[in-house]
Amino acid sequence: MSASYDRLTQLDNSFLVYEDAQSSGAMHVASTQIHDARPLQLDDGSLDIERLQEYVLARLDRIPRYRQRLAHTPLEGHPVWVDDSDFNIRYHVRHSRLPRPGNERQLKRMAGRIFSQRLDREKPLWELWVIEGLEGDRVAIVSKVHHCMVDGVSGSELISALLSPEPQEKPDPAKPWEPREVPSRLTLGAGEVARAMRGPLEAASALGRLVRDEDHDRHQLTERLSALRRMAGDFGGGTVLPFNQPVGPHRRLDWMPMPLEAIKEVRRAVGGTVNDIVLAVTAGAVRQYLMQSRGVTLTDERMSVMAPVSVRSSSERGDLGNRVSAWTVHLPIAEPDPLQRLADIRAQTEELKSSKRAEAAEMLTQATEWTGSTLLSLGARLAHLGTPFNLVVTNVPGPRIPLYLLESRLLEIHPHVPLMGTLGLGIALFSYDGMLSWGFSADWDLVPDLHDLLLATEQSFAALREAAELD
Repeated sequence: MSASYDRLTQLDNSFLVYEDAQSSGAMHVASTQIHDARPLQLDDGSLDIERLQEYVLARLDRIPRYRQRLAHTPLEGHPVWVDDSDFNIRYHVRHSRLPRPGNERQLKRMAGRIFSQRLDREKPLWELWVIEGLEGDRVAIVSKVHHCMVDGVSGSELISALLSPEPQEKPDPAKPWEPREVPSRLTLGAGEVARAMRGPLEAASALGRLVRDEDHDRHQLTERLSALRRMAGDFGGGTVLPFNQPVGPHRRLDWMPMPLEAIKEVRRAVGGTVNDIVLAVTAGAVRQYLMQSRGVTLTDERMSVMAPVSVRSSSERGDLGNRVSAWTVHLPIAEPDPLQRLADIRAQTEELKSSKRAEAAEMLTQATEWTGSTLLSLGARLAHLGTPFNLVVTNVPGPRIPLYLLESRLLEIHPHVPLMGTLGLGIALFSYDGMLSWGFSADWDLVPDLHDLLLATEQSFAALREAAELD
């Protein structure tokens, strides 16, 4: 077969650059999935790991990137995807166990250790750790995929590609796969030269469209530049919180599922979106955690949250890679009234939507495609000194129907977000089959009391429901 490769975008590449620039922290997204163990067991009660490996292998034709590894162009050293001729499913689908009967606390500690380990850059950048021994006849699967391959939305679609909406007794036979030839340095170099030559032509074409005002380009550019000016004011000047210190290499994980309908009830009672409710609950939780667990006195502090926003179009469904922008929302953690916190957040998110701040940030991201990796490397090193926000909160809608791994039903799924720079804490939310899981990721040393934040989140949500006169 002929040589072939795909070039990483600068946004995808940024997650590799950030990981390289730090002596701490792995830049992969992850989840802990909990399944019914009995359909996956042999007659003696042990896990049939070879059957699972066979099943995953049979579904990889839906995810070609899972059999590709990184290579690099000459001179600039920009990463590209090439087929891995040495691909081995047994390396990627791994087997571990808890001492029976393993409880959820033990699972969280094991998942945290797995999450802390970096992926091998010489191999395709994903792993599935299948963990047996969980109490209640359950099995856990910790899934790790490097952030350069997926964002939250494409990660959700990835889960749907690996699982099925109906039980399946036997794996489908794996389709024949022949790796394409890895391109030579000459081929890669010629491609980079051609790309560099196209740059001025594409810029001139874009300028011509702007002058002619085709498709109202001038109006859209004016809007986005105005949004960029407003966005610049979002950064800096935030309160430094106890968990905003340089992160180390080790992680704590915790999670808390709640019925999605309970959040929707609050939304119907007091207005706003599900994301608004999530951010209001987060504000109340961090307020209580700081005051009660850390002894922080709050007066007029506000916490800056980076909330990723998908800019993936319907035509890009199923594509891997990152198509995401971001909002910065300032949470009023000093405000004691749950309804006032929600009203404040609603006003901000409505203004963010109308100002097209996400589209402006996307335009800035697209501009980096022609800057090379130098600015990315500088930004990555500066990030270790401090980031312009205190916390990442990302909310990803997942499958609404039950999914199966062979005949084993997926019971729960809990998301884990990577940390970087001085972000010692991150919150990811993922909905599945009527439940919304809050996944908490934290630096092991900076947040030793992570479970206190989980309990504070429960209490914050209860307080908001009470204020909405639902309890």
